[in-house]
Amino acid sequence: MISKSLLFLAVAFVLCVIPTSWAARTVDSHLSSSDLQRFQNVFSAAFSSNDLQSIYYATLNIEPTKSEEKKELCQKLNKFYQESKLNEFEKDFYLVGITKNLKCTEKLPEQQLSKIYAAFKSPVSSAQEVFYRVATHKYLGVEIDETTKAKIVKNLQDILKKDDTLTNLGYAFNVATELGPSASFIADRIEDAIVQADEVDGKLLQFEGGLSITSLIINGAFKASKTFGKSLPIDATQAVKFANYFLSRRSVQTAKGAHVLIEALKTLSSASSKVSPICIQLIGNGQLVAESPVLTVAVVDLLGKPLSPAPQNVVGKVFAKKDNSVLADKIAFTSKSSDKTTYVANLATYKPSRALYVAEISADSTYTQKFNFKVLGKVKVQQLEIGVGELDASSAIKKQPVSYPQKLKEQLSGDHTQKVLLKTTLVEESQATKPITVHQAFVRFYNEKEDKEIIYIAEQDSSKAYKFDMDIGARAGDFNYVSGVYQIYLIVGDASISNSFQWLVADIELKFPAASKTERKQVVRAPLPEIEHQFRVPDKRPSRIVSDVFTGLCLTPLVLLLVFWSKLGINIGNFNWQPSAIGFHLGFGGILVLFAVFWFKLNMFQTLRCLIPIAIFTFLCGNRLLRRLYAQRMAKIPASSSSVSASS
Repeated sequence: MISKSLLFLAVAFVLCVIPTSWAARTVDSHLSSSDLQRFQNVFSAAFSSNDLQSIYYATLNIEPTKSEEKKELCQKLNKFYQESKLNEFEKDFYLVGITKNLKCTEKLPEQQLSKIYAAFKSPVSSAQEVFYRVATHKYLGVEIDETTKAKIVKNLQDILKKDDTLTNLGYAFNVATELGPSASFIADRIEDAIVQADEVDGKLLQFEGGLSITSLIINGAFKASKTFGKSLPIDATQAVKFANYFLSRRSVQTAKGAHVLIEALKTLSSASSKVSPICIQLIGNGQLVAESPVLTVAVVDLLGKPLSPAPQNVVGKVFAKKDNSVLADKIAFTSKSSDKTTYVANLATYKPSRALYVAEISADSTYTQKFNFKVLGKVKVQQLEIGVGELDASSAIKKQPVSYPQKLKEQLSGDHTQKVLLKTTLVEESQATKPITVHQAFVRFYNEKEDKEIIYIAEQDSSKAYKFDMDIGARAGDFNYVSGVYQIYLIVGDASISNSFQWLVADIELKFPAASKTERKQVVRAPLPEIEHQFRVPDKRPSRIVSDVFTGLCLTPLVLLLVFWSKLGINIGNFNWQPSAIGFHLGFGGILVLFAVFWFKLNMFQTLRCLIPIAIFTFLCGNRLLRRLYAQRMAKIPASSSSVSASS
């Protein structure tokens, strides 16, 4: 009973989760007008190339703007055909396709046409060739008879039995729609291909081979499914992930890449209302002004075009991102009459405060999308006081109020025994009683005569009022001891307010004591001392005596060898004057000489380059020499054995 209950709960959970995940069915972006314009530029540039493939895909999307350009291109096609390194069946297809798309008046050579017509007299080796041959016949307007179609289908079956790679399956899906009912077996292989898609980060689906193969399979799978009455090849979740992959490849720079990308997105957009994803996107920078908080979204297909049919209702839910409190629910978005892709909702009645919000938009209760937006508030200076007083004053320093955006009428004055105080309270315009915190609150001193400025940070106290307290004498170095009249500015800025400002509060004459040269601070913007790079000091080499002793020890074995030879004598009577013996000794001697040269002059890599051929030569000669000596020794053994038998 427990296991059955758990099974029931699991099934119920899956049934609840799947519709929720499918309900999204949206992507974050779509092909924008700038993307499409860039693709047009790619197609235009293809006309000036000599690549048949690029020219063909360009002709599928645009036409040359000038008739002279079109005529010149038609005249060059045969030359491009001869220079192309593509397969013959591809070259034939692109040549015929370009000729038909541009409506060239030049006729194709009869010899070439005869070769194309005879293409199916013998079996072909790949599904790719079958596709291009059939497509070429279609461009030429040549109807393939049923007998030939049966042969092609049989040929295609044999190809897939031997090699059912994704490439062959993709071309088979696309060509099956041209071969009629006898090719319906291809549709049974769609599921086999789709399951081979690779998932990336749980967001993308693609096939090994990249954009071309993925587009080939998706386009072909949908065509074959529709032609042979099969169910859709992918579900809604897979459609979103494939769409995300195609949109991630919008930066393609080739004519073929741009065409197959557009074609794949068209296929997904027009596939079926059950699986086709759409894009619900926030229009603008996501910043709304509190006085007029109008939320504007675009509801479009993957190509940025209006949905057909248009959604009946678009509603939204808005809640604060900080605490998930709901600001508004079931907000109705209305369509702009001039633009069927734009929907707007005015949030003014909900009086949103300055904060970050999340909008959850739903179209026809099928497509949902979430995005963040920000409502900007207006900051207001509730009060500001400024004053100058003595450092050791026991009583409170008298401060003068200044109203924004006015400037204090009288000029302040202070010397190195005094300090400057500034205090201000900032509030939001809609909530004038509650102090707020901003990202930036600075006090700026500017000397117009010297064109110098010094900026300080204003800190908040416990009452959330911003205070600035400057000891004039202690800060003299910041001003480089330059006395004079300075303008005091209050700078307030924040990413969530719409009226950041710089306010000239007052003028003040600062008097600093004269300072010696050593007390004057170096200007921050002055060039720093030059840094000179120094290489590491080489390690101290050993003395000449140590080096000579070490060299002598290394030569000791050679000296001992020469001494022993002089004592024992050298027997060269058995030396064989065959080429192998001479070559071996010359090679061995050459190796010794090479080592000696390495000791004095060469480095390791130069030595190895010279050593390899000498070593190979020495090895071959030594091998032949040893074989010869062994054969001579074996030839002497029977003779000695027979003499022993005779004496006995």
